[in-house]
Formats: sequence, structure tokens, C-alpha cells
Amino acid sequence: MAVLKTMTIKLTLPFTEDKIRALKVGDMVEITGKVFTARDAVHQCLHSGKYPMPVDWHDQIIYHCGPVVIKEKGKWVVKAAGPTTSVREEPYEYDVIKNFGVRGVIGKGGMGARTLAACKEFGCVYMHAIGGAAQIYAEKITNVNGVYLYDEVGAPEAIWDFEVKDFPVVVTMDSHGNSLHDEVLKSSTERLKQFLISA
Repeated sequence: MAVLKTMTIKLTLPFTEDKIRALKVGDMVEITGKVFTARDAVHQCLHSGKYPMPVDWHDQIIYHCGPVVIKEKGKWVVKAAGPTTSVREEPYEYDVIKNFGVRGVIGKGGMGARTLAACKEFGCVYMHAIGGAAQIYAEKITNVNGVYLYDEVGAPEAIWDFEVKDFPVVVTMDSHGNSLHDEVLKSSTERLKQFLISA
């Protein structure tokens, strides 16, 4: 089973395919540069073309996140930015990675076989963010560069363009076909079988 590495990898712009393919399952990563939030509504829009996309997703990282962002003295301030459950985007993610050139996906709970296939085929990774650490992640966001589709889909579902520094994640699906989530499932299934046999 893959284990977490003790050394942290600094991932900075530009997020090139070479940098992404160098990452492996278990790598602890700190991202400095930018991430774009994209939840259900945005994935549906990317799939259907309902709205013109105001963002060039090529070589970018998307974050499954519905942040809490408020205006203070005329400036957007992020109060919470924890990950949301990624598997909801499984019906769309393969095509999003393929058609828009996304290099990284951040979320919670892992994704399925089609997303893993897209990561391998097109050079992308899935990175796990820690649930329950919304305020910590908010502190890693140094600036809100912009927000898109706010009026159309609402604040939590909008595309937020965040500048981040040392944003901590763990690679759990890499571009070589490896998935920590699959390994955990297989290991758990084997343990369960052993338990049932001995019971």
C-alpha cells in the first residue's frame, strides 16, 4: 500500500504536464500559485456548454469547494474553504480533464475509474484535501483574483479564482494509474473477508 512521504513537494506555477507526471500517490504537496473552485454547477456547465467559460482551464488546478467568501471594506475575504465530496463530479471529470486540459483536481473522498483513466491518459492528478480544515485552507488563500458566474449560479457554486501559498494536499490518484482509494478499498475488503472467515 502507498504510504505518505515525509518530504513535502512544492508545486508552483506553471503547472506543466512534466511536473504533474512526476508526482506519485502518497506525495505530500504544497501548492503555490492559483486554484479555481468548481463544483456541481460549473461541471454541468462545462459538460453542457450552458454558459461561456470565462476561465482558461488549461494547465490549471480545480478545487471541489464551495467557499464562504464575504466582502470586507470592498475586498473579498475567504472565511472558509474546505473541500466538498468529489465523487459527485465523477460523471463529468473525465471530459473536463480531456477537453479543458486540467492538470490537477483537489477534493475530498477520491474519485472513480473514469477520472483515474483521464489522469493517466492526459496527465492529471487528484489531490486530497482534509475535511474539517476549512479555516486552515482559507488562511492559505492570499488573494481572491476574481469570481465568475456569481450571478448565474450563486456564491458557493461560482468559479472563485484564488491565489494560494503552501496549500497542503496529498496525491491520492496519480497520472500512472495508481489510486490510494482503490488500495484502501482492496485492503479493507481483504480484511473483511479474513474477519468473516475467522468469525
